[in-house]
Amino acid sequence: MQTALTLPFILFAIPAGLLADRISRRYLMAGAEALRAAALATTLLLIWLGLMTLPLLALLGFVAVCGTVAYSVAAPALVPSLVTPQQLPAANARIELARTVALASGPALGGVLVGWMGAAPAFACAAALSVVAVVLLSGIYEPARQPAPMRHPLQDIREGAAFVLHHPLLRPVFITQFIFNTAQFMLFAVFVPYAVRRLGLSAPLVGTVLAMFGVGMVVGALLATRIMKRLAFGTVIGLGPVSGFAAACVMALTTIMPTPWLAALSFFLLGVGPILWVISTTTLRQSVTPPSLLGRVSAINIMSYGARPLGSLLAAVVGGFYGAEACLYLAAAIFAVQALVILASPAVSLARQPDMVGDGPAALRAC
Repeated sequence: MQTALTLPFILFAIPAGLLADRISRRYLMAGAEALRAAALATTLLLIWLGLMTLPLLALLGFVAVCGTVAYSVAAPALVPSLVTPQQLPAANARIELARTVALASGPALGGVLVGWMGAAPAFACAAALSVVAVVLLSGIYEPARQPAPMRHPLQDIREGAAFVLHHPLLRPVFITQFIFNTAQFMLFAVFVPYAVRRLGLSAPLVGTVLAMFGVGMVVGALLATRIMKRLAFGTVIGLGPVSGFAAACVMALTTIMPTPWLAALSFFLLGVGPILWVISTTTLRQSVTPPSLLGRVSAINIMSYGARPLGSLLAAVVGGFYGAEACLYLAAAIFAVQALVILASPAVSLARQPDMVGDGPAALRAC
């Protein structure tokens, strides 16, 4: 199931980026949500017919996440055409706030619905909400764009990858995000067995500690606009990786002081800082990327999520041979590396949000 739910980020991010730069981003988002709605409706139908199996559930989950990937690529590419450059930080903060609240409350609400009414009504509710989302997305106004020249897809992919990997600001952001995802999912993979065995936490306490991650994300999203007005733009970019390193150090400290309070603080820091990273780096990416490249650049950013299963696998290997404590120490070391990468980059020296760039050869040559 985990493979089915993560594989689309690796397989389909780049194709989704090509589509986002060639067709209407509004229609792509609406189509992606319609795909998710269809997957949920099919799941509901199979449950009612008594035909649902684990392989079919994994397949439908895979299809639904393909829609998630396309939506995640197209949305950041569409936002700059809907708001002014000065409004980008606030717009990204509100989008992340909505996403964070949904991530924090969705599983709990789903669990309540399953407990009260069973799985079928819960899937019916989710499918209905997706249909509403399709209607709302279809009504978004999208300014007209110049048609993209029809070229070989590999040429378009090379252009997007070259832009990110050669850009002095985007390259360290991508590297930092890849390393961060590796370390974060190492910590996630090992925490539950570690919390039960070493910290002696019950199931409700484990859930409470994990919930602090969502609380941190909500707090960070709520405060993001104010923080970005008061601090230098580059300082806000650096806060996320530094906060991640601090969170890993606090979690490693529980090997010496095994208390749930430290674990809760670690997850809170792991939520509050990185959400500022997402908002600030999304704004940076939207500002320095030509509009015609935004889909492909967003897709390459999504590719960094491919580090997540790598982090989980690393945790399994290290934890299996050397124990959960060794995983926590290694995660802290990897978090230190990602913090050093971004702190050594010119991104943290930015006094303010960069000016928006346009399309054309000059914008491409700027990197």
